[in-house]
Amino acid sequence: MTEELGTTQILLDLLDLDGAEQARTDEDIFIGKTPRQSRTRVFGGQVLAQSVIAGSRTVPEGRAIHSMHGYFLRPGDPTQNITFGVQRLRDGRSFSARRVHAYQNGVPILSMIASFQEPAKGLDHSDAVPFDVPAPETLLKTADIIGHFDHPVAHEWAYERPFDMRHITEPVYLPGYEKNEAMAAVWMRTTAPMPDDPVLHRAALAYASDYMLLEPVIRRHGISWIHRGLSIASLDHAMWWHREFRADEWLLYVLRSPSASSARGLGTGQIFNAAGELVATVAQEGMVRLPEFDADLE
Repeated sequence: MTEELGTTQILLDLLDLDGAEQARTDEDIFIGKTPRQSRTRVFGGQVLAQSVIAGSRTVPEGRAIHSMHGYFLRPGDPTQNITFGVQRLRDGRSFSARRVHAYQNGVPILSMIASFQEPAKGLDHSDAVPFDVPAPETLLKTADIIGHFDHPVAHEWAYERPFDMRHITEPVYLPGYEKNEAMAAVWMRTTAPMPDDPVLHRAALAYASDYMLLEPVIRRHGISWIHRGLSIASLDHAMWWHREFRADEWLLYVLRSPSASSARGLGTGQIFNAAGELVATVAQEGMVRLPEFDADLE
């Protein structure tokens, strides 16, 4: 198995939740696994993606997730499985609503409400790609940028992510980048082809949407990911899927941060396919703490 096939298979494995009808109380119960990793907490995108799969397993066939709103309540333990409880809130003529809780040790680590819809015809417009971008094949892979560093996180980002990330704006892995602006852009796709199931592609995009959403917050202030004492954590996550797409084809992720205050930063993102069509919109607020402001923290 090649390295690219291996990382995509890891993504597909974690999206393959276990579940059984006899495990149902007032919730449908599914079990999700976490791959081995150097992290001390579960990657938020993993829990989002698995929650999308769990909710999708309970809706009538043909209803795709079109929006979700979730709160990260506790850090997940990567050494334990995650239990997903799905409550069937409503099934209407064309929409379904679900509440999904992700549990470890009997308490929720994520609480999400999601909506699903049957395909329908209607008004159609979208934003355009906001600026000219280079082709992804002309850009460096993450491994080319940080793959030579002898650090477990650098190795994970360079070689173990299931997505190939090609930075358009200068990455902020290290200090010393040129522009301190509250925006970033990257091409991304899975490292190997995925099955044709559109549910998997929507879940995979939820996974990848959590990679960089808070980067524009720290970029605006000239801070890198290795800034000493930086503490950053996702608080909530909202996502809207607009059009069909494939996660194994190049997608353009354009990110901005309209505000940061009170040790919190807001990141927003638009995801376009290679034809320039807007396929998803994302927003996330995160905690961003720096030792320079310790005196102001309780």
